[in-house]
Amino acid sequence: MVETTSSAKITLPTDEQILITREFAAPRHLVYLAWTTPELVKRWWSGHHGTTTEVELDLRVGGRWRYVLKTDEGFEVAFHGEYREIVPNERIVYTEVYEMPGADPLPAGDEPVDTVTLTDAGEGRTILNLLVQTTSKDLRDLILGSGMEAGMQGQFNIIEELANSLR
Repeated sequence: MVETTSSAKITLPTDEQILITREFAAPRHLVYLAWTTPELVKRWWSGHHGTTTEVELDLRVGGRWRYVLKTDEGFEVAFHGEYREIVPNERIVYTEVYEMPGADPLPAGDEPVDTVTLTDAGEGRTILNLLVQTTSKDLRDLILGSGMEAGMQGQFNIIEELANSLR
């Protein structure tokens, strides 16, 4: 097992944005592979907070994705979205919708848009920037208050381990 080398840092560039930055001790193409391969996503999406039970991933512009997690407490959490831009090993842009049972879905165009940028940091290291663009400060703050940071830190640690296991 590779020891994780850092933790993700969260900043708020604007009232509608969350920027997550993490350096991985793994090459960019392997971080990308871990992020985009269904069998690997199934291993990291839970972030040690349950079991990922479903991964649908159609990695193409206009393709859809959906991940379902059964938490340790026994309830399901699901997210889905659509890919808007894909530059292999460099950039992925997609919408991200949290499926809330019984809640009205966000109006089209109001869903957060995530932009993942992978930068080669040299010496087999990668810097990942994940920019979450929301349509309001309230939605940004709702995401921040959801507990996403703890889950994300666990996910990123597993991604680093997985990427290094692919060497």
